[in-house]
Amino acid sequence: MVTPAGPSVAALAGDNALSILFIGGTGVISAAAARRAVDVGHQLTILSRGNESLRPAPEGAEVVRADIRDTASVRAALGDRTFDVVVDFVAFTADHVAADIGLFAGRTSQYVFISSASAYQKPPARLPIRESTPLRNPFWQYSRDKIAGEDLLVRAYREAGFPATIIRPSHTYDRTMIALTGGWGDIARMRAGKPVVVHGDGTSVWTLTHSSDFAKGLVGLLGLPQSVGDSFTITSDEYLPWNEIYEIFARAAGAPAPRLVHIASDTIAALAPDLGPGLLGDKSHSVIFDNSKVRALVPEFICTVPFALGARQVIGWYDANPDQQVVDQRLSTTFDQLISATGTS
Repeated sequence: MVTPAGPSVAALAGDNALSILFIGGTGVISAAAARRAVDVGHQLTILSRGNESLRPAPEGAEVVRADIRDTASVRAALGDRTFDVVVDFVAFTADHVAADIGLFAGRTSQYVFISSASAYQKPPARLPIRESTPLRNPFWQYSRDKIAGEDLLVRAYREAGFPATIIRPSHTYDRTMIALTGGWGDIARMRAGKPVVVHGDGTSVWTLTHSSDFAKGLVGLLGLPQSVGDSFTITSDEYLPWNEIYEIFARAAGAPAPRLVHIASDTIAALAPDLGPGLLGDKSHSVIFDNSKVRALVPEFICTVPFALGARQVIGWYDANPDQQVVDQRLSTTFDQLISATGTS
């Protein structure tokens, strides 16, 4: 067990308390998981560079300042401490994973890599997507980098027994995230009665998972020997057509029925290249996930935030924080061009 700064919660949590290190703890996924870990009684240390303005560390967690990309600073900050579980939320490439293996081999009983469900075969040959679905994404470098990280961990587990667990979330959100291509700009357009761009014909289905629900599955897998050397998808079982996602946001925002203008994803990608990889490599494909594997080990993993409720939380937060209502003017201009080309006004 690690000896943290401050009193240990192990005595309060009983024999099931784990010493856990989170690398990153202020993101959408990691902040919710940190709260869950503390709430269930684990002894949590967060390694962070200090960007906690939107999602501060939960009370009861220890925060250690270091940059995970600077291994010397991490070694200096952690010393010879060991942890039952290490979870890296900010490893995006095989090089990042290799550095973690070097840092934590022999110092943890479980290393958890947060990969991505976008790594699954695109387009998917069949639904629902399961952990046995092949990993291949020719459209998005982000996904290929995640796959490379997974490949390295699989080899490290097979060849050296490095205790890796791979987690694949899909589109996970919290109150600060608008799950629309145009972000707040789309909300502003709908409130103004202006048309909004929807990729494809809007009938492909998409899975959105609230971060608090994802956290139940992730934290429930920590410390389980059965989860080591394996991979798990963690998403909601709710899937919605993109047209309905826009309509739900419009209702939450008190906007009139949205005027949806459907544009082929390839066309959007050609005019807005920054959107291309995420559209062509993920959002333009229908995704339905089978969560039976994680649920078999974590029976408390039940998603209780339907998207209609989550969308109201999002709009409520943005309305209470007008400084966050940022419209990407360049993207808005691109959408106007796309809409104009269809003859819609």
